[in-house]
Amino acid sequence: MRIEDYALIGDMQSAALVARDGSIDWLCLPRFDSPACFAALLGSERNGHWWMGPAGKRRPATRRRYRPDTLILESEWDTPTGTVRVIDFMPPRDRSPDVVRVVEGVSGEVEVSTQLRVRFDYGRIVPWVRRTDGHLQAIGGPDSAWLHSPVPLRGGDYAHRATFTVKAGERLPFIFTWHPSHEPMPPQIHCENQLAETEAMWADWVSRCTYEGPYREAVVRSLITLKGLTYDPTGAIVAAPTTSLPEDLGGVRNWDYRFCWLRDATLTLDALISSGYLDEAAAWRSWLLRAIAGRPQDLQIMYGVAGERRLSELRLEWLDGYEQSRPVRIGNDAVQQLQLDVYGEVMNCLFVARSRGLAADERAWAIQRHLLEYVAAHWDEPDEGLWEVRGPRRHFVHSKVMCWAAFDRAVRYVEIFGRSGPVDEWRRLRDEIHAEICAKGYDPDRNTFTQSYGSTEVDAALLMMPMVGFLPADDPRMVGTVAAIEKELLSDGLVLRYPLAEDNDVDGLPGGEGAFLACSFWLVEVMAMQGRKSEAKELFERLLELRNDLGLLAEEYDPRYGRLVGNFPQAFSHVPLIHAARALS
Repeated sequence: MRIEDYALIGDMQSAALVARDGSIDWLCLPRFDSPACFAALLGSERNGHWWMGPAGKRRPATRRRYRPDTLILESEWDTPTGTVRVIDFMPPRDRSPDVVRVVEGVSGEVEVSTQLRVRFDYGRIVPWVRRTDGHLQAIGGPDSAWLHSPVPLRGGDYAHRATFTVKAGERLPFIFTWHPSHEPMPPQIHCENQLAETEAMWADWVSRCTYEGPYREAVVRSLITLKGLTYDPTGAIVAAPTTSLPEDLGGVRNWDYRFCWLRDATLTLDALISSGYLDEAAAWRSWLLRAIAGRPQDLQIMYGVAGERRLSELRLEWLDGYEQSRPVRIGNDAVQQLQLDVYGEVMNCLFVARSRGLAADERAWAIQRHLLEYVAAHWDEPDEGLWEVRGPRRHFVHSKVMCWAAFDRAVRYVEIFGRSGPVDEWRRLRDEIHAEICAKGYDPDRNTFTQSYGSTEVDAALLMMPMVGFLPADDPRMVGTVAAIEKELLSDGLVLRYPLAEDNDVDGLPGGEGAFLACSFWLVEVMAMQGRKSEAKELFERLLELRNDLGLLAEEYDPRYGRLVGNFPQAFSHVPLIHAARALS
């Protein structure tokens, strides 16, 4: 399956990817970052999957959709003898995570088959499977899973299969439940009740959306996707539910995104807050205060969903990778990088939340002041920057801009909310950083800001300068910068992050990549800010066409192959979609 052939279902603690042919090829339990028990996405079926569909040769669903305003997936197959529907969802959990698949006869009668291969630890552990009271139990090390089904499955070749007939009006539930192997089987859920409650929960959540502008369908679907990437127990937000989906098919740019990046989370919360979801901001602020508690110099760019700090990067050599894209990685060594822009993003997000009505928090302000002390001492250092380059550190202009934003928001906290702090010093630093960026990060001969001090390249992150208020969008220097980005970074009309060439040493990695979708949405927003509404609308609607049939986006789109690439679905793509839609309102 292509990346865009997958659908997302989830319970705000983990998520599964369901292929267009009815196979669940990715599922990590009990958390987003737990080892996968279905890992066919990054290997083969022998690394774990659960297929359900009409008997015979597998084929894509005739049509599929989400139930309106939910993450409940419905896939339908038309066959010569009738039509069958499979309803897939993960109910918000009580104690144990469940994946529910309901086979429903729509018309006539259809012979249906299912095949289940449970493989714990990312496809490495073949579990011991036994039948207990008519149900299947798989046990391997710390993991145990049950399949509750009215249809008996038979074993063979380290898999379990069944073929059965469903008639119009019949509904047969299949419930997959995970729990720690040392604990007894959890109570079995009631399928129909959970389906109704899950649908009601999503409907209630969407009803609180305040966005009423154009492109509401795309905005709401993006908001639901972002909510689905939230780890409900702590308020953390993962960048994506997958690891190692390649940025370059067959290449090595394969990263684990199942963690909470401060940058991604703050931008996600900005989108949620602007759409009326303040509760998520309060939960995330509580998570943030717990995660970063300690010395400000120990701030990391990302954490585990419960605030874990050790996210050591490993390679899973037994997995062949998505379309032979190796290595397959878990963990992320970028956790050790210095990325100064995150300080500005944290300050900006908390300022936006406070401006929208989030209650004041004395502990939060105390921590913010400590963060500002660190930025004051280190803003003039080189870093790895927004794009997490694995090459040498540089004075990236975007990082400096966000350091400016950190002090700008601090000054506003004092002026608007009456907070205490060395506001004169913050104003001085804000002005000093602004002046240095304009002197060292701007090329007057070409009339453009540059990727880093002394460089000649541009960077799509420069598009964020007017969004954070560093300069007006119609400032001649910004007009020139946008023109340079359109000239040098557009690939088939979409925006690359930065120039990529064989001798490029920015990120220290070989190979190419697709167009980073967030960058194209940023261009839409800046075009709208510059009054280029017609061009902005044309680009935005083209970007909407790159979503899959369910409205989901990966990290990038590769014009070379006409395909989505990178981890999927990607919060960093859906967030700027929401902001771009607002800019066009």
